[in-house]
Amino acid sequence: MQPLYVVGGEQKDDLNSQDEWHVHRAGTVARIDPQTGDARTLFEYQSPPELCPDQDPSFLFKASTLHEDRFYTCTSTEVLVYSFPDMELRQRITHPCFNDLHHINISPDGLLYVANTGLDSVVEMTPDGEITRHWSVLDGLKVWERFSQDVDYRKVLTTKPHLAHPNYVFFVDGDVWVTRCKQRDAICLTRPGRRFSVGEACPVHDGIVTSHGIYFTQVDGKITEIDEQTLQMRAEHDLAAMMPGIRKPGWCRGLHVVDEHRVLVGFSRLRPTKWQGNLNWLKLTELRWLHRMPARICLFNLTERKVEWDQPLQDFGMTTVFSIHPDPRTEAASAAA
Repeated sequence: MQPLYVVGGEQKDDLNSQDEWHVHRAGTVARIDPQTGDARTLFEYQSPPELCPDQDPSFLFKASTLHEDRFYTCTSTEVLVYSFPDMELRQRITHPCFNDLHHINISPDGLLYVANTGLDSVVEMTPDGEITRHWSVLDGLKVWERFSQDVDYRKVLTTKPHLAHPNYVFFVDGDVWVTRCKQRDAICLTRPGRRFSVGEACPVHDGIVTSHGIYFTQVDGKITEIDEQTLQMRAEHDLAAMMPGIRKPGWCRGLHVVDEHRVLVGFSRLRPTKWQGNLNWLKLTELRWLHRMPARICLFNLTERKVEWDQPLQDFGMTTVFSIHPDPRTEAASAAA
């Protein structure tokens, strides 16, 4: 397995009664080589004061994208473009409409798509950062019917409760899709009306498109496979059942599909939250126990129903995982060999 780049953040030490928009100290990127055992923090990041709320802001990297020689990531209010692999900051894109960004992705034709979660929307931009489209992910509503163009949402602590909580943008046959956490589904933005369900009981994340299906995480530790042609559920895998001695592995989010049989999955350390509805899949005794579980990434063999590899992340100061990225240079080298 090639080296991995894990994207997320570190919670602050004092989390007593903290809402999530205050919780994280810094965004973090770690590099882990499962073959050699080498693992280290590459860098941390905090947004400049003018691009975040004034009152005790939270800093965190959300779901990112490795594309050619660039690493695209996002904070709550910025899209950051780093050169890869040296990780030098090359570009910052920010707009007053940005609030609680959750994912940045690059389309095959080079456009940038951002899950603008705080405004229940998706933003399309040119590589220079010019906004070309701004979709609401709510049926029948436009973005500026619920929000004001006169507000700088980068300075707003939170717009919660969100009505949809879009969190991951992906592409299928040239169309733009987005995962909606609240509705537990995915909808097509470029062909309105197309949608498919992902899960039933728990919020969903991700939307990893492969040659053999589209994969999603559910926060309670399940992986859902969707057939790309029929858009119907093909399989659901309970990861907790594959982890002996662990009743619930943590907040499941962050996914890389290695092949048809194996997936890399991230688990964040659970934290106190005002929005208790997000944790209604846990019993109180399990919640107390999970606060002691470190964040981790695990390699699962879905066919054999077992964990093949497990890497806790506390040594890198990482408590929250948003995305996992294999080194594309070693992946290309392996394919050529």
